[in-house]
Amino acid sequence: MPRLRGLGGRLLTALGTLGFVLVLNFVIFRAMGDPRHDLARNPHLTEEAQNALIKQRGLDQSTWVQFVRYIKDTLSGDLGTSFITNRSVTEELLNALPNTLVVAGLATLLASLAGPWIGLLAAWKRGRPRDTVLTQGAVVLYSMPSFWLGMVLIAVFAQWWRLLPTGLAATPGSTATGWAHVQDVSLHAVLPVTTLALGLLAQYAVNMRTAVVDTMQEDFVLTARAIGLAPRSVRRRHIVRNAMLPVITVIGLNLGFVLGGAITVEALFSWPGLGLLTMEAINGKDYPMLQGLFLLSSVLVITMNLATDLLYGRLDPRIRG
Repeated sequence: MPRLRGLGGRLLTALGTLGFVLVLNFVIFRAMGDPRHDLARNPHLTEEAQNALIKQRGLDQSTWVQFVRYIKDTLSGDLGTSFITNRSVTEELLNALPNTLVVAGLATLLASLAGPWIGLLAAWKRGRPRDTVLTQGAVVLYSMPSFWLGMVLIAVFAQWWRLLPTGLAATPGSTATGWAHVQDVSLHAVLPVTTLALGLLAQYAVNMRTAVVDTMQEDFVLTARAIGLAPRSVRRRHIVRNAMLPVITVIGLNLGFVLGGAITVEALFSWPGLGLLTMEAINGKDYPMLQGLFLLSSVLVITMNLATDLLYGRLDPRIRG
């Protein structure tokens, strides 16, 4: 029963946060100006198209009527029409989301496997040359802006060695299908995935090293060693297991933000995902698209936050319920 109450409380918190985001999403874009004025300045729309959008979205109605309509439309999955493409925002987001899932998912998987392992290797040899090399290398990677790191990778692997394409999700004009298409897309994904993974990997390595070093000083670890448990058992069952908890939290929260759109990475490689869509919407002042992107990003972050919270409770019995 306490566990059900805890789950219900977390769900209510997530729903409350989502409700706040819905209201904020409406208010913040209305505070930036009247959408009708932006429609009038949009070179992509004729006057007839502008008037049709104004009437279709109820922009000529009072703010309260617009808000009620916005809530109803959003809950029904209608996020409006893009000012630039004149297509459904929901449709545009659903087309871009799989591309972001490919890059963000692969990058997170690689970073989640390699980062903690590197941090673990450094922590076991704390203060020794291996620790210094691994830790300083991770700090350097972590401090690099992703767009700069991406440009370095492009210069080396695409321009200098000519091993990989510089951008896009597939070769322009390619008619490849099946396995050939998968190979083409995979080749184009190498550099954006690597760029994103290296930054995440460095963060996870630093976090893991810190968590392991702190855990090694805990009383239960010192007690396990004092009663004669094998060093390998102490490391695996007591140190690593407990040190992974904060790292799992960081990974889970980061996944929500990364899925929301790695703007600089996708823009740099012209990868047609949520990040590139965000950049184009900002440049074109496409407010319906920006509203949809902000809402989708918030939903992803809230969902991953809730999932991480529930997973943390499963892994750590001290906070269950």
